Amino acid sequence: MAKKVKPKLEESLGSIEESLSKTEQFLERYQKQLSIAAVAILLIVGLIYAYKKFYVLPRQAEALEQIFPAQQYFEKDSFELALNGDGDYPGFIQIIEDYGATNVAEGALLYAGISFYKIGDYDNAVEYLKKFKSKDKLLSAIAYGNIGDSYTEKQEFENAAKYYKKAADENNKVVSPVYLMKLGRVYEKLEKWEDALETYQKIKDDYKESPEARGIEKFITRAKFNL
Repeated sequence: MAKKVKPKLEESLGSIEESLSKTEQFLERYQKQLSIAAVAILLIVGLIYAYKKFYVLPRQAEALEQIFPAQQYFEKDSFELALNGDGDYPGFIQIIEDYGATNVAEGALLYAGISFYKIGDYDNAVEYLKKFKSKDKLLSAIAYGNIGDSYTEKQEFENAAKYYKKAADENNKVVSPVYLMKLGRVYEKLEKWEDALETYQKIKDDYKESPEARGIEKFITRAKFNL
């Protein structure tokens, strides 16, 4: 048995040595190019680090200070001042323009979109809210939901349904039943009674503890009646 295994072992070792030799030849042949590539990668990483540390982070801190008055106006329902500023401090629109590379500007997009909705400027509400991006499911749901509300006000019910569904699909136990209810009502406007029934049933089955579930039976009955 040993005589049969030894040649195979030697053959395997020979293959490894050959592969190592080819690797060495490759490294020798392309040493200059590889060195340049390594330096380029290190330079890029260094530039990104420097950009974040010496530009983005200081501007982030500055933006946080600048946006605070606009947030206060927003909380007081002074949406025009929140959007446009008060002469001493900028509003959300200026924050977005001046601090676009920061997380603060990203949050200002959500504030601005909701503010535009509140003052009845539904086109700008949709525009700003569609630009907002977040990994936070609740904030994403709120953005989608307000887009749906804006389209509802514009009587664009197909678009409203699309965004209410996106909002509900974020699966937040607080806001999902709210947007499912709005989705069901929009389906009724579109006379899509089967979709409405499915939506109301989802509230009953998946969000039975929600306020929306308490009176859901009458909506289910109405949808069934119109099928």
